[in-house]
Amino acid sequence: MEPQLIIFDCDGVLVDSEILAAEVESKLLTESGYPIEPEAIAERFAGLTWTDILIQVEKESGVPISASLIEESTRQMDHKLRNELNVIDGIEQVVAALKYPKCIASNSTSAALKMMLEQSTLYDLFAPNIFSAREVGSQKPKPAPDVFLFAAKHFNVEPARCIVIEDSSHGVHAAATAGMRVIGFTGGAHTYPGHADKLTDAGAETVISRHRDLPAVLEAMAVWSEAV
Repeated sequence: MEPQLIIFDCDGVLVDSEILAAEVESKLLTESGYPIEPEAIAERFAGLTWTDILIQVEKESGVPISASLIEESTRQMDHKLRNELNVIDGIEQVVAALKYPKCIASNSTSAALKMMLEQSTLYDLFAPNIFSAREVGSQKPKPAPDVFLFAAKHFNVEPARCIVIEDSSHGVHAAATAGMRVIGFTGGAHTYPGHADKLTDAGAETVISRHRDLPAVLEAMAVWSEAV
């Protein structure tokens, strides 16, 4: 049962974009009559698309949400991603040395993924195996498992032989539903108290906060699964 494919989420795992999204979304929702702090956005909604967040907020609060928020969020996020984005510490070296086949499965659009990843060596390390949930297969975003299943099928690998690296409970749930093993990640700037517990509750087998720990964890999981 040694893994045959390692699947990385992007936002909050490869690049530190979740905190930027939380800041933009918090500002827009607060201005629309739904006061919420960036930390609460990260805890409650990380891993969801902005459209799904807006739908959920409207259902919960009854506050009518303008469709123009989608366009405004895209504009503000584009500016932040081009000017404030950082790569998660240590990830480039870990990915470059990874001995297993690898890919990205993300809710972000392919254009956003390319723009973010090209700010480092990550794009070249993964291309062309970079999958946007909204643009491949069924086009259903996480928490649906579809993008993970698409990635496994693309590589002709059984889901049980895939290990997913995810920072959000919605993403962990999607991967676990797909029948994959999951490592939670809490090393992004958007992490919060109880983050690791939330990931394990969603189905992560273990959680790391530093990418330099990933190779050892992958090896340990391979041995553990062979022994079971």
